[in-house]
Amino acid sequence: MTRRQQRIQAIGVALFLVLLARHASAISFTLGANTRKCLQEDVEKDALVVGEYTISLSNALRVDLEITDSRGHPVYRKQNAEKGKFAFTSDDYDVFEVCFKSLLDQEHHGHNTVDISLDIKVGVEARSYEELAKVEKLKPIEANLKRMEDLSASIVRTFALMKDRERDHRDTNGMQLPPREG
Repeated sequence: MTRRQQRIQAIGVALFLVLLARHASAISFTLGANTRKCLQEDVEKDALVVGEYTISLSNALRVDLEITDSRGHPVYRKQNAEKGKFAFTSDDYDVFEVCFKSLLDQEHHGHNTVDISLDIKVGVEARSYEELAKVEKLKPIEANLKRMEDLSASIVRTFALMKDRERDHRDTNGMQLPPREG
């Protein structure tokens, strides 16, 4: 492979990583009256989590939003939520639960629903590189390089975490159980 081909391949990988970092995952769903829907997100230690939600208007339904950690401690809470944003940083590796709960107004009856849209970004994709570029006076290419550097470090951390988990599972499965009596 020539130097030129290596450079083109490196640029292709870099562009792929930038596009991967810009990929945003949002979810939309319908919530019925007097129901609760929860979504969970695994978050690494010291990771920034930002989210934005939109709930369609309904005269009959009130929707509450609550985000809790795995111990049940509230991280964010909004009653009568309609539209908003939230952000927090995780203290430790944890599974966070985002719950929407609808309550039917006593004056209304029947089948009422609301549409909910939720967009959560975690880690590198949650960071605002435009703001970083302004503060550190970076050129656009430098900001993109910083984004790719952070994404690469995130991928390395994720692989290391997966390797540790795999080792723990292997060690657990490799243990011998004591013989049964009887």
